[in-house]
Amino acid sequence: MHWIDWLIVIVPVSFILWIAFHSRKYIHGVVDFLAAGRLAGRYVLTVGDMTAGLGLITMVAVVEGSRRSGFAMGFWGLSTSIVGTLVALTGFCVYRFRRSKALSNGQFLEMRYSRKVRIIASFIRILSEMIINSVSPAVSAMFFIYFLGLPQNFTLWGISVATYPFLVGVNLLIALAVILPGGRIALCITDAIQGLFCYPIFIMIVGYIIYNFSWDNQIVPVLTDRVPGESFLNPFDIFNLRDFNIVFVLVMVIGSTYNRGAWLGNDTSTAGRTPHEQKMAGILGMWRNGFGQLMLVLIGMAVIVGINHADFAPRAHEIRQELSARVAGDVARSDAEAENLKKSFSVIPPLVHTIGVDEPMSQKNDLDTVYLDAAKKTIGDTPEGNFIFQKFSTLYNQMILPASFRRMLPTGLLGAFFLIGILLMITTDDSRLFNASTAIVQDLVLPFKKKEMTPKQHMRLVRWVTVGVALFFFIVAVSLTQLDYLQMLTFIVLALWLGAAGPLFVFGLYSRFGNTIGAYCSLIFGSGFALISVLVQRNWAEVVYPFLDSHGWVESVGWFLTKVSGPMNPYVVWEMSAVKCPINSMEFWFMAMLLATIGYVAGSLLTFRKPYNLDRLLHRGKYNTDGVEEFKMKWTLRTMFGKLIGITPDYTRGDKAIAYSVFCFTFIYQFGFLFLMAVIWNAISPWPVSYWSSYYFIIYLVVTPIIGVISSVWFTWGGIKDILQLFKDLAKRVDNPLDDGRVEGHVSLVDVEKFGKDED
Repeated sequence: MHWIDWLIVIVPVSFILWIAFHSRKYIHGVVDFLAAGRLAGRYVLTVGDMTAGLGLITMVAVVEGSRRSGFAMGFWGLSTSIVGTLVALTGFCVYRFRRSKALSNGQFLEMRYSRKVRIIASFIRILSEMIINSVSPAVSAMFFIYFLGLPQNFTLWGISVATYPFLVGVNLLIALAVILPGGRIALCITDAIQGLFCYPIFIMIVGYIIYNFSWDNQIVPVLTDRVPGESFLNPFDIFNLRDFNIVFVLVMVIGSTYNRGAWLGNDTSTAGRTPHEQKMAGILGMWRNGFGQLMLVLIGMAVIVGINHADFAPRAHEIRQELSARVAGDVARSDAEAENLKKSFSVIPPLVHTIGVDEPMSQKNDLDTVYLDAAKKTIGDTPEGNFIFQKFSTLYNQMILPASFRRMLPTGLLGAFFLIGILLMITTDDSRLFNASTAIVQDLVLPFKKKEMTPKQHMRLVRWVTVGVALFFFIVAVSLTQLDYLQMLTFIVLALWLGAAGPLFVFGLYSRFGNTIGAYCSLIFGSGFALISVLVQRNWAEVVYPFLDSHGWVESVGWFLTKVSGPMNPYVVWEMSAVKCPINSMEFWFMAMLLATIGYVAGSLLTFRKPYNLDRLLHRGKYNTDGVEEFKMKWTLRTMFGKLIGITPDYTRGDKAIAYSVFCFTFIYQFGFLFLMAVIWNAISPWPVSYWSSYYFIIYLVVTPIIGVISSVWFTWGGIKDILQLFKDLAKRVDNPLDDGRVEGHVSLVDVEKFGKDED
């Protein structure tokens, strides 16, 4: 890279590290370190959450999925947008959790169920969270190796050092430098600042892609050059897509909504100035996300077109040759095998696909298939060979993004893309490190602590545990083997917790019948089934399939899976394979959630004694001792609409404008105009390709960029204003040492002195 590119990276990152160090002076007590004093404004929360939620690993995962299923799936996502909007507008789970004033996920579980449930559930959550979050620094390190073209080893002070573990360590050290001085205060502020840096870069990258790729002559021809049933543009012609299909979208929407409370308490969900401010941050997120998602869509589109269109064939050949050779060196069992792989790739000539002349591309046959087939043939068709091939194909599909953009972007923009990669890496890794460490201290250490800690001791413990979590991330990252798409890997590992968490929080926050027995049943059936699923998937090629084959059960099990999935074809197809488990991660996750719900409801109802005291948990009625005003709205024709979308009397005129704008944008524009109108029109008269081309052009290249530019200015102004206000409020905050996450008699210790222990 040019020195200008390095300057673009170094200056902003140095400023962020300085801000993180500066934030330490505002730490007065545990609540400051863990929850930013519960003083964060809506824009600090929403801008920071954008970058923390987006993440470098998310960029890689989205591009990986886009190359598999294109952009037609985004159309069906519009039908589910109303769910996310209603969840945000009503503050589903978030508002009530903030009212509970729990400092951690586990503290809520102890107040609602029992200390044992807190410990068991927290252990499951933290373990699954730490395992999958260890993937992030691993993917980030590989991303920068392939993006910068770094060698596998380099010499440092005369010692040969492996590049990959070195970069993993550097990633984690940067994250620690942000976390340790100021905890959640540093995270909220630096994540928000990084979000402000990201907005102009989003605009530049989107503009560059739009300028350098012809929509009519390059993008649309590539996206329409697909076999029937696997269209990248027509959402009514995707019945043969596997993995990333309609089932994927439905399960993701159901799971993300049902598990909305699963991560609350160990992130910024406890940092809002008030429950209302926390809720408004979620609503603003509906405007915030659009531009970031557009950037991911266009980056995926640029990769697909850049490696498949004939106009870019020479560059695509260089990309594939370099990428396949590097991946071979990373996954081969020996130097000899690596050399054989490289030789098999070097004889592959430049691949030029002539649209309209050559056979259309498909999931099983595209320009990358030649390289994958060459790798499989060289590695060999054995259980161990299938395992190595899985590693090769996984890394190949993930690293095609940095390998492509390295050769695609000019000086200046190359540095900007490098910067956004580092910013998204920092916001992801530091948040996940701190979330895990606070969860360990608050939910696995604090409940066993008999001797009271001072605030300084408490914060010192969190810092040391954070270092320990970073070490765990490092060990897992350097030893982890990825065998599936990133999104699929994420969901199957998190299913250990998310398979059971939904009932614990939804029924815990909204029902009076849920009890401890129901919580145990949810954990046993949901997490237990998910654990079996993880083991089956992880060991399929090396253990499970060879075991079935040695006992002559491959045919019978394959017949059973085909029969069971038959009624759900073509969207669910369970076909026996020696390489990959027939049931994918989303399908396993859905089954785990279903079993957990049945277990929770059945267990609670069978052992139900008396209604739970929700008012005490949520500080309502006589338990409202903190001065937060409660509002009750009567159901009238005048108030019905506002109540349905979550508007209460504490909404200002500006709050109402934001809520109504989000509602109208989602329900009228996205669902009504973009989705429902298109469905009805295509049911009467199916659109030709030219219509779908114009449809996506208007959505992606006209409307969303306009909204993105407006929201960038809006959130930049709001973010700067809220950051300055947060510093002022923190300087004046008075700490209560009892407010540290301890629970006594199902009641937070800080509230015991106000309204006593549990009356039960």
